Amino acid sequence: MARLFVFDHLWRVPADPEVAYAALADVEGYPRWWPEIKVVRRIDEDCGEAEVRSVLPYTLCLVLTRALEDPSQRRLRVAIEGDLAGWAAFELAPDAAAGTLARYRQEVRVTARYLSHASPLAEPLLRFNHGWMMRSGERGLAAYLRRSAGP
Repeated sequence: MARLFVFDHLWRVPADPEVAYAALADVEGYPRWWPEIKVVRRIDEDCGEAEVRSVLPYTLCLVLTRALEDPSQRRLRVAIEGDLAGWAAFELAPDAAAGTLARYRQEVRVTARYLSHASPLAEPLLRFNHGWMMRSGERGLAAYLRRSAGP
């Protein structure tokens, strides 16, 4: 069985939690602010395809299915299939200093044949690649929300 990768990141988002939540709930809009998310195509109301490429020369093809969208608790979760299998989630909370703290958690197994064979040896590279993507996403979301807020 493929190795399980567990990720946990904390983003500081310079916006009210409701504004940050709306941006994160709009998965089709991710390519506007998250450079590593190249394409998101809707399949149906709860499902879409995404193409993701970070530093490593490999594009992940993923199917994301809405598992939880709870604006009152500011929680989002998707099931992931394709080159990865598992889930990813955001939980948002107000923060006096930043505006919003967005905790991102992900548990996935690499299912892409090319990557799954390399993952035990390439784990440090895969973790670096993921970390780069997450830092880029945090910066991109912050810049996008600042632009959206206007002058």
